[in-house]
Amino acid sequence: MSAPLDDEEEEYARSGAAGRPAPPEESGTTGRPGTPERPGAAGRVLVAGVGNLFLGDDGFGPEVVRRLAAAPGPEPFPAGVRIVDYGIRGMHLAYDLLDGYDALVLVDACPGGGPPGELTVLEVGPEDLGTGQFDAHGMNPVEVLANLDQLGGTLPLTHVVGCTPADIGEGIGLSAPVAAAVPRAVAAVRALVGRLSPPAPAREAAPASRPRPAPTRRS
Repeated sequence: MSAPLDDEEEEYARSGAAGRPAPPEESGTTGRPGTPERPGAAGRVLVAGVGNLFLGDDGFGPEVVRRLAAAPGPEPFPAGVRIVDYGIRGMHLAYDLLDGYDALVLVDACPGGGPPGELTVLEVGPEDLGTGQFDAHGMNPVEVLANLDQLGGTLPLTHVVGCTPADIGEGIGLSAPVAAAVPRAVAAVRALVGRLSPPAPAREAAPASRPRPAPTRRS
């Protein structure tokens, strides 16, 4: 069940995100749409952009994390949040996940059955992942996550921010509808990180200074 949307997420949802899972025959995974319902926040969060910059819209994930790293917004991300462009380095992502992250936000181009540029936000658990042989020289996010336990790791709380591509043929640059979805994806990632990250500790108020007594005049 999805948690109520905050103002930022409502704006993101109105902008065109469908929030429904991609068909398993197209994406290789099923999922639960929505944002986490958690009583407390996770500690360390990894925001991972994946995709091939040389295959058109497959470069969606790297572009989103590049924007996040370049302009983190009015409020900086908490110290426990790490933003990485993994490109097609699946092994690199797998080994970083062994470092004990509490949550993963994966940003990728993935067919969702809708029009190009449509965003889908999924919560993915171990039961949503199939099986497959891990290719150490490529990047298949489903295979990376499904085989994490074989490397001695555990799948953290995982969300996917996916975008339906228009063209993943050879070429550099995003199509117009996918490029237009990048700012909405940035907002979606911010909303997720805001839910997953612990709030910054409140600053203690400085003690109020006591007024100095007026000097007395000597007669």
